[in-house]
Amino acid sequence: MAIQAIRLFGDPVLRTPAAPVVDFDKELRKLVKDLTDTMMDAPGAGLAAPQIGVGLRVFTYYVDEQLGHLINPDLDLSPELDEEGEEGCLSFPGLSFPTPRAVRAVAKGFDMHGEPIVLEGTDLMARCFQHETDHLDGVLFIDRMDPKQRKLAMKAVREAEWSGLAAPVVKVSPHVTGGKAL
Repeated sequence: MAIQAIRLFGDPVLRTPAAPVVDFDKELRKLVKDLTDTMMDAPGAGLAAPQIGVGLRVFTYYVDEQLGHLINPDLDLSPELDEEGEEGCLSFPGLSFPTPRAVRAVAKGFDMHGEPIVLEGTDLMARCFQHETDHLDGVLFIDRMDPKQRKLAMKAVREAEWSGLAAPVVKVSPHVTGGKAL
């Protein structure tokens, strides 16, 4: 097993869009195995490559006893939303919040050998596809919440034992104008 450290909220890699996979080689297969081992050990319903510090468009999932992966995903979403579905994230350990997501998703992409695949999911599977694809775009589930819910989520993040968020340091400008434009 090749369990990797999961990056936590605040790590810049989680906000950086991932690059498309162009080489379907042995290294990619190792990445898929590392993602799968790490996700299953956590345990989680999904894990995207940026969450282990790799900036490639790859994610794994384990939902309803279905284990798989998707590379370079593209989603088609249903217009109907599940407004109240709880969602958590391995990069936000122990926290979950209502996050609006499409009820149905069709995910198109490739397997680790470069073969095209199409996956369809509803409810939790659709939520997983959307959540992991967001990770590949540098988007976190807290970004999908309404402002009131996001404020509550950020309060919980700041209070979490694992939170590394420090209070911002306000520096005083050494310039005569005190940093203000004239």
